[in-house]
Parts: sequence; structure tokens; C-alpha cells
Amino acid sequence: MSRRRDWTGETLAAGVRAGDRRALARAITLVENGDPLAYELVRDVYPETGSAYVVGVTGPPGVGKSSLIAALVRQIRTEDKSVGVISVDPSSPFTQGALLGDRIRLSEHFLDPDVFIRSMGTRGHLGGLAEATLQALLVLDAAGKDVIFVETVGTGQSEVEVIGIADTVLLVLMPGSGDSIQALKAGIMEIPDVIAINKKDHPAAKTMLNEVRSILTLDKDRPWRPPIVLTEAMTDEGVAKLWEKVEEHRAHLQEDGSLEERRRRNLAGGVFAVASARAKTHLQTAVEGDPELRRLLDEVQQRELDPLTAVREIMDKVFKLGDGNRPNTR
Repeated sequence: MSRRRDWTGETLAAGVRAGDRRALARAITLVENGDPLAYELVRDVYPETGSAYVVGVTGPPGVGKSSLIAALVRQIRTEDKSVGVISVDPSSPFTQGALLGDRIRLSEHFLDPDVFIRSMGTRGHLGGLAEATLQALLVLDAAGKDVIFVETVGTGQSEVEVIGIADTVLLVLMPGSGDSIQALKAGIMEIPDVIAINKKDHPAAKTMLNEVRSILTLDKDRPWRPPIVLTEAMTDEGVAKLWEKVEEHRAHLQEDGSLEERRRRNLAGGVFAVASARAKTHLQTAVEGDPELRRLLDEVQQRELDPLTAVREIMDKVFKLGDGNRPNTR
């Protein structure tokens, strides 16, 4: 019997609700593959979501995000809370997770029945990164995980969309890294709620702490001032304090009533991100398969037709947006 026949929509949903690891693994594989059964499953379990606390972890590659998450998972498990981890790697061609580089640090938790870890690549599926991650997150939420980490390897548009579904955003930086300072200057400081400077024993750690602090002082209107914590993931130094700051941010959101508002905004943003990705895919496929629409692109490239007129005509034809009242300029 094939593995596919092991699960029906009903048994898979029941397995997910029970937190069964095989059911979770199968469900997320279906999500990644864009399988119709995944849509039925998420629709079925969606009413049971909303209990997990989601922490997005971002920052430049190589700063030790996975090692820090592994240390945070150790800390959270001392509180007897269950944990899910989704490591998002846009470049990964693997289905079962790219345990490359410091991701191997997370392997210490693989045998813990209350910790579920999955590494995901985009794999070219229809809705892209945002869709697969949102669906996987909802599956882990429905499975009763108390805390879910979503880790991204970079800070591009796709990663920002993924991080946009988190309750608390943790930015990880590393001293002595030009990439880290570039990330600050590029405006990513608008994203984080908590900042970790990993490898606290590095000679440049204190300097970076002061640099980050000075950049944060420029944003005086924010009701929450992101705390900065020096950590050393390999020895767990500063990790308990870092988790304490994440918990303080959660308490802050709950106290001023903005947690629910943030979650509503995040869910709406997730819907738009997935819809935009699907619309783009649909548009590209339609243009590639329609000689008339391809001719419009040729005319733009030959400077015979301006880009915005081409956009209007393509949108009208593909999405039927024409209202019949626009002047025919051609």
C-alpha cells in the first residue's frame, strides 16, 4: 500500500489535531506540494487555530539563527511547552529539510515528541513561500503547539512576507558582520520587536550593541522599544533573558489590546500575499500562452507601445477588468 493511501482527509485531520508526528509530516508535505488534500485539511482544522504564539526569526545569513532557535527551544521545553519550528529556505530543493550548516544544531530536538521541526524550500509551488509557510503554520497551530518559530534565511521581499505572519519578530545580528549593519541601514529595523546580537564574546559585540541602540533612538514614536540582548547560542548565555524579552513583548501586546489587532492584520496580509503570488503566476502563464499578449510585450520592447497601456490591456484581458467605458487609445 502506498503512503498516500495511509491517510484520508478525515484521518489526517484527526492525526493533526492529536499532534501525531507522522500526520504533521504528511500534512506539511501535502502543503508544500500544493495537494488538494492540503486545502481540505487546513479548511477543516482552521477553526482550531489561533492558540499558538508565533515568533518570526530573521536576519542575514550565517548569524546563527538556527543555533539560537535550538537554544530557545531548550529554554521553552524547561517550561513544559510544546514547540514547532519552520525553517524557510527559498533556495532549498529538498522536501525533508536542508539540515545544512548550523541547521544541524536543531537535530538535538528531533527525538523530542513535543518538538516538531520542518525545513521548507519554495520548490516552485503555486503560491510561493508565503502560501506554504502560512499553511504549515496553521497545521502546527491546529496540532496544539504552544510556540511556533518561523525562521527565514534572509531579508528579501518573500522573507518579509513570511515574517509578517509572526506575533513577535526577533532579529538576529552578529558582530563584525557588514551584512548586519547593511540590514540596519536598509530599514529592516522597522521590522523587529526584539533584537539578539549573537556571539556576545566577539570583540565587536559591545560596539554593535551601541550602534544598534543609536539607530533605535531615531524611532521615537514607537510605543514598544525593541530590547537588545547579547547572546551566545552555543553556550546558552543570554538565551533565558532573550526569551524573557520575547515574553515581555507578548505581555505588552496583550496589555494594550494590540495582539488581536496584529493577528487580524497579519492574517489579512497573508491572504493578500498569497493572492498576489497566485495572480502573478496566473498572469505570467496567461501571457506566455497568448500570442496577442506576447505581441504587446514585443511592442513595448520595440518602443511602439508605452508600458502602462500594455499593462492595462493585459490586465483587461487576463482579469476581465475592462468596464467598456475607457477610451480606445489604439
